[in-house]
Amino acid sequence: MFYTYILYSPSADRYYIGHTQDLALRLRFHNELGEGTYTSKHRPWELSCTVELQSRSAAFRLEQYIKQRKSRAFIEQFISVSSYRSYIVEKICL
Repeated sequence: MFYTYILYSPSADRYYIGHTQDLALRLRFHNELGEGTYTSKHRPWELSCTVELQSRSAAFRLEQYIKQRKSRAFIEQFISVSSYRSYIVEKICL
């Protein structure tokens, strides 16, 4: 399984979108291990949303789709409205 995920930093009031195969390790990297990275400057990060997908390419397509919107409103709607999230995932990944 692969995941597209959205992190939120309360201290910076920012979102970060990525994809991974190991969600727990990736979250640990963002919060503890990575140095000199964008996410290391805005710790701590909270997991706001995850979408489980069958392939790395689908996870990457969804990540890119979300990033290309360049809209906080879009991200917050994607996180909070499950029917909207399902519609987007079906449109982009299936």
